[in-house]
Parts: sequence; C-alpha cells; structure tokens
Amino acid sequence: METNKTMRETTINLPETKAEAKEKAPLLNSSRAIATLEPPNRGTKKGIAIGDFVLRLCTIGATLGATVTMGNADAVAPFTTRFLRFEAQFNDIPTFVFFMVANGIVTGYLFLSLPFSTICIVRPLAKAPRILLVIFDTAMTGLTLASASAVSSIVYLAHNGNPNTNWLPFCQQFGDFCSSTSGAM
Repeated sequence: METNKTMRETTINLPETKAEAKEKAPLLNSSRAIATLEPPNRGTKKGIAIGDFVLRLCTIGATLGATVTMGNADAVAPFTTRFLRFEAQFNDIPTFVFFMVANGIVTGYLFLSLPFSTICIVRPLAKAPRILLVIFDTAMTGLTLASASAVSSIVYLAHNGNPNTNWLPFCQQFGDFCSSTSGAM
C-alpha cells in the first residue's frame, strides 16, 4: 500500500496530429458537401452555345458570299477598241487576292469549327472546346479585319482617287467592277 500512496498519476495532453485532423474534415464528395454546392446553370450555357452555332452558320454564308462576289468581279471598259480591250479583274490587284484568300481561309475554319460548336451544345460545361474556339476565333477575326481594311483602302482610292499622286478615280471607267468589289467588302 505504501507503493500506491507514493505513486502519482500524471497525464500528458498531446495536441492532435495532422493526420487525425484530416480525418475529421468533411470529404468533398460527401452528401453534406454536395448539398451546399449550387448546381451549374446548364440551360444558359446551352443557349449561348446554340446562339454561337447559329452565328457560325450566318458567318459562313457571309464570308462565302464575299469570296464568291470578289472572285466574280470583272468588267470591260466601255471605250474598248477593236485591238485594245481594257479589262478589270480581281486578280489584277493583289489586295483583292489577299481579301479573297483570307475570306476563303475563314470560311474553311468556320466550317471545320462547327463540330466543336456542336460539342459545346451537347456538353455545355466542357471548357476545352470553348477555349479552343475563342483562341482560333480571335485569330480569324484578326485575319478578316486585316484583309477588309486593306480592301477598303483600295476601294476608297478606286472611287475617289488621289490627286497628290495623280491617281485618277478608277471606278468611273469600271462601274460594275467597283460595285462588285464594294459589295464584297
């Protein structure tokens, strides 16, 4: 009994280890964690994807129409003689060729991007196809703007001329050609 009296009980309180603390944390895929998350709004994203698809179809029509119109732009001057014939075609001016090639590239891209746009409709929460479309759409927008701005400067010169450089208005002689190129632009 003497031994029991002399013995004292001591307790040592140790803090929780990281492993024990992790076991107490709720899991992300538990039913409580899922119940607190809001479901994503799929209807809105699907509606935007459908609108994107429709806009792509309209843009295919516009770029294809501009390409075909520019490719068919040609005219013969009214003051043609028996031995001299003055013609104007789109391939006489390199800027018009650039416009036509750029619009052809954009039309091809838009046609090839339709499956990715369809994927965005079917899977509205998929991020990779949307990011891919945004990147390539930006590049095609730059190409379209570059070609359209180059053609607009040439068409302006063709309509108005430049007296400082003795550039006469080209469209006075080739009215049909200028109206076609202006319409394609």
